[in-house]
Amino acid sequence: MAIVVDNLLLKLVRGSLGDEITIYERNGQIIMAKKRGPSRKKPTKNQLEARYKMKVAAAYAKMMLEDPELKAYYKSKAGPGQNAWNMAIKDAYNSPEIQHIQFEDTTVIVTAKNDFRVADVTVMIIDGAGAILERGKAALSRNGADWHYKALSLPPGSTIRAIAEDLPGNTSIKELKLD
Repeated sequence: MAIVVDNLLLKLVRGSLGDEITIYERNGQIIMAKKRGPSRKKPTKNQLEARYKMKVAAAYAKMMLEDPELKAYYKSKAGPGQNAWNMAIKDAYNSPEIQHIQFEDTTVIVTAKNDFRVADVTVMIIDGAGAILERGKAALSRNGADWHYKALSLPPGSTIRAIAEDLPGNTSIKELKLD
């Protein structure tokens, strides 16, 4: 590896030259290095999972970008050097996060966030034996992060299960046991 200093020609060149040299920039420095070949090591379980997840994300992005409204939405979220494709893959790769579950009387308030948009939150109330007492969709509040579900009752010993879903269909589940 060599760090290039004050060379006008190489300041403008990036990429590979034949099968021998690769020129790239890292932290403001131009670096010339021997071109890497494919790894001879067997991929790890985590690497295989990441490859599969990326394959699924790319398939989602391809499907979503056929919808003009979603394409415009993802394009609006893109920053400099990014496009709708990058944003759709990022959205498909990451699941939403349920940050908090709280109560106001019999209203369950679920705080959920995602890099892009949480599409739906479902709230389930499950008794101590595991039977579902009630289930329903929560409504998004004005602040854009809290979802409200008006429960018929919140009996002691039951469990509140919140399921957040984003546009690609990724879900997150969080449970809270009532005392």
